[in-house]
Amino acid sequence: MQHNVLILDFGSQYTQLIARRVRELNIFCEIFPFDKIPTDLSSYKAVILGGSPFSVRSEEALHPDLSQIRGKMPLLAVCYGAQYLAHFSGGEVAASNTREYGRANLTYIKENETFFENVNLNSQVWMSHSDSIKKLPTNGVKIASTHDVENAAYRIEGETTFAIQYHPEVFHSTDGKQMLENFLVKIAEVPQNFTPNAFVEEMIAELKEKLQNDKVVLGLSGGVDSTVAAVLLHQAIGKNLYCIFVNNGLLR
Repeated sequence: MQHNVLILDFGSQYTQLIARRVRELNIFCEIFPFDKIPTDLSSYKAVILGGSPFSVRSEEALHPDLSQIRGKMPLLAVCYGAQYLAHFSGGEVAASNTREYGRANLTYIKENETFFENVNLNSQVWMSHSDSIKKLPTNGVKIASTHDVENAAYRIEGETTFAIQYHPEVFHSTDGKQMLENFLVKIAEVPQNFTPNAFVEEMIAELKEKLQNDKVVLGLSGGVDSTVAAVLLHQAIGKNLYCIFVNNGLLR
């Protein structure tokens, strides 16, 4: 299967929402823990670094191994990811005087940046962080600011690396989905071919090839996940699927 986009999870509550926004663009993505990066990245066309409740300035800072990613494939760093690239690549991250949480507006957008195509000045974004990027990393170029956050977005010269301090995946970032589309489709050139029908066809073909004439026992709870799995398996192997449902008397 063509995975297309890899999202690295640093423990943020928003990580699943990033994945949802990516899939809404008809792009397939997968989430992996920051310290369990797949060894084979050949099927991925772009990588997104998510947010985190941790600070890049603390001893508990989470360190991903980006040696096979950064500078080698399109990379979008969100919130903690943006601070991480700055702090450990020649820039500086410091504690904010106040926790920057809530709505903000882009007061500066660098001209002719593909990342901000079809995004207007004063576009609303959502901030959620207690550190601020005071100095950009080596070769960093500022591409957007808000009233309180000078380095709200930057890119790194010589790489297809972009970083944003705000969260484009949440509803309050009004053009967040447009920015994700600009990065994934226009910059990273990820194909938008992930539709439910395409997924079903691909999954059934994969199951047929993998299981062939094997018999499968499936524990069926009656919930969405196991029921969908049962339907897909039945389409792939038919009567070789045996579903077991246990009524323990405590179900709704």
